[in-house]
Order: sequence, then structure tokens, then C-alpha cells
Amino acid sequence: MTNDAHCHFFSPAFFDALARQRGGGADGAGLWRELQWDDPSTNDALADRWVRELDANGVARAALIASVPGDEASVAAAVARHPSRFVGCFMLDPSAADASDRARRALMELGLRVLCLFPAMHHVPLHDERTTRVVDTAAAVPQAAVFVHCGVLSVGVRKRLRLPSRFDLRLGDPLGVARLALAFPQVPFIIPHFGAGLFREALMAADACANVHLDTSSSNNWIRYTPGLSLEAVLKAALAVAGPSRLLFGTDSSFYPRGWQRAIHDEQRGIIEHLGVSAADAALVFGGNFERLFPHRSA
Repeated sequence: MTNDAHCHFFSPAFFDALARQRGGGADGAGLWRELQWDDPSTNDALADRWVRELDANGVARAALIASVPGDEASVAAAVARHPSRFVGCFMLDPSAADASDRARRALMELGLRVLCLFPAMHHVPLHDERTTRVVDTAAAVPQAAVFVHCGVLSVGVRKRLRLPSRFDLRLGDPLGVARLALAFPQVPFIIPHFGAGLFREALMAADACANVHLDTSSSNNWIRYTPGLSLEAVLKAALAVAGPSRLLFGTDSSFYPRGWQRAIHDEQRGIIEHLGVSAADAALVFGGNFERLFPHRSA
């Protein structure tokens, strides 16, 4: 079984939100045309396309992330349409006045499962009481998890559209995730991209907190910040420190026509095999841990 713990749902509302940020009369349709990406059409149509893509690549389930604050309903529609295939995740800005209410509604009413924090993007430190407040909201919901983007943050679609990206990279420290994980030991925390350049700190957080998980997603180009480091060395160290039960395979797939990034899967699968990881442990990384964190909900 292969499950993907990190995909982005670029809904019509996502493009509309970026168009509002750009201003000047831009609209969402104009943006996806400018990018030469496929029309997402409707949330239902995009959800159906994701299912076809997963089927074509032998992927059982995927986590879909609403990739701008306020787009919870789009992913909720996809989950409602295909509840056996998708786990819903949503980006939340803790500085918003209604952040806790939005988190509560997304997790308790819309059926989403993962609250996603981007402290560098939203300029809210992990030790800030606003962050603690929304994590506390998630902690009250059974089977909810918290995803925290750490390290370098580069959003490709924003770069291509020349949108400002005034990210404060100082705020995305995995050690801050460890502080939250210790305060909320019942909540699974997920650090994507092995910490995205703060690999040592991500390993420290995972070593200190049994509820910290690392996702393997993306091209992991942050490796270039550590000369001589390889993805094989990263996976080997992550397995040694966090163990196979706390690694979640992901691709960071997002737009069409590119679709699901099989090359990322094949590279990571090949490395795992080369490292001599047992079939049972590999099965945890590529699907089993996802199933444990996000079991199917009864209708």
C-alpha cells in the first residue's frame, strides 16, 4: 500500500485568493492560464481528477492540503465526495481574529483532520499564545494532527506569479515544534520535508518527543544547504532517530497537468530498498503510518 501524506489541493478558490493578493483586476482563471496549468474547474471535478491520478499510480489515499487560509470548504468538499481516499488538511493563520473558530469548524464540522501552520509565512511564532490557542483547539478533537512547516519556505506558485513572499524564516524552528509536542503529548505533530534545512533540529525534536513525525515530501532541495549531504543519508539518519514508525511518505504534488510526482516516490522507494530496510518497516513509511494516524472514519 502507498499513501501520500502531502499533496496540495489547488482549488478554484485557491486561485481566486491569489488573484486578490495580486490585485489589478486579476482573476483566478487568468492566473492558471498564465501558469499554463489546467483549469481546476470545480471542487468536485478536481477531486475526481485526483482519484483518477491516484488510481493510475497505485496510491490508496492522500492528504489534501487547502493551501491558502480560508479555503477549508474546498478540501472538505473533496473529502465528502471521496471519504475513503482523502484526508483533509487546511492552512490556518493563527493571527486571524477568528482563527480558533475556523479551526474548530474545520475539524469538528467539516471533517478535516490536519491543522497546518506556516509560522514563517504568517509571522506568528510557535511560542506565541495565538499558536498555542489553535493547537489547543486541535487537541480537543480525536484523531486530529498538527502540521508545522519549518526551515526554508519557498512557494513556487507565488514566485512564478511574482507575488511578495515576505517570510520570516527565523520562526520555523523544529525546536519550537518540540515545545508544543511536549505540551500536547496526545497530538501527532508532523514536520514536513525533514525540517526543510533544519534537519538536525528536526531530528532533535523527533528524538525528544514521541509524537513528532517527519514527512519525506518534495524534492528536498534544501539538502544543498549542507554540502555533501544526500537524500540517502537523510533517510538513514531519520530512520535511526525517529524510527520507521514516525516517517510519513509524501510527494508535495499539487498542480495539473504535472499531477502526482511518481519520480519522488520511485527515488525514495529505491533508497529505502538500498538501505536494506525490511519490508515491514518500508510498509510503515509508505502507507502504514498514514493509516495509523488517519484511520478510516465510519460513515
